[in-house]
Amino acid sequence: MVTGLLDSNIVVDLLREREVARAWVAEQGRLGITRAVWLEVIEGARDSVGLRRALALLNEFELVEFTVSDFDWATQQIIRYRLSHNVDAFDCLIAAPSYRLQLPLYTRNVKHFVPLLGKLAQAPYG
Repeated sequence: MVTGLLDSNIVVDLLREREVARAWVAEQGRLGITRAVWLEVIEGARDSVGLRRALALLNEFELVEFTVSDFDWATQQIIRYRLSHNVDAFDCLIAAPSYRLQLPLYTRNVKHFVPLLGKLAQAPYG
């Protein structure tokens, strides 16, 4: 079982070889990602080398699949927070399993996730 979920920006920090991200991840237990994070990271690949690197890194994390209730929850959240907090559909989808499982979501974009998750949205490093 995973101890927390990662947002796309943390995975991107790892791809960019940010030492602070590597050190932090090395100290954690089993971390997971959602398929929405997986898709965002793959979408950012600029060439075949980048794609291979991204796939190799993504495979290091447990994939936490969505449930129908996750989609229902995400739909409710985007209706509630889209205009007031500028959250997008992927934010809501990324947050949904964190909410369902009551696991922290580690992100550098706490501002978008706090309305959705409260204290479960956590910045892992500066």
